[in-house]
Amino acid sequence: VQLQASGGGLVQPGGSLRLSCSAFGFNLDPYAVGWFRRAPGKEREGVLCISRNDDRTYFTDSIKGRFTISRDEAGTTVYLQMNSLKPEDTAVYYCAARWKFCSVLVGDNYYDHWGQGTQVTVSS
Repeated sequence: VQLQASGGGLVQPGGSLRLSCSAFGFNLDPYAVGWFRRAPGKEREGVLCISRNDDRTYFTDSIKGRFTISRDEAGTTVYLQMNSLKPEDTAVYYCAARWKFCSVLVGDNYYDHWGQGTQVTVSS
């Protein structure tokens, strides 16, 4: 059972990236999947989560109107589409899965499975 986050990279301000959270050994359909990030020198914060019922939970207002979350029909991948990226979006991004519903608490114990991070750098 494993989650793998991918799709990070270096992008200029105003650019876009799509991160993928892929599941190996289990199906994501019954799970809520959240995206989190840790910027240099800061604590991990929640970004956006999608529940089993496809309800969205925004953990921070700073990404509203710019980031969207979706899942594929096969139940294997959840995407984080990031548009209009800003330098303050620079962070290591993580995905995590939790049974059924999103948790607004971002500690390790509140999600069942965590992926490794993928670096997103927004810089000119």
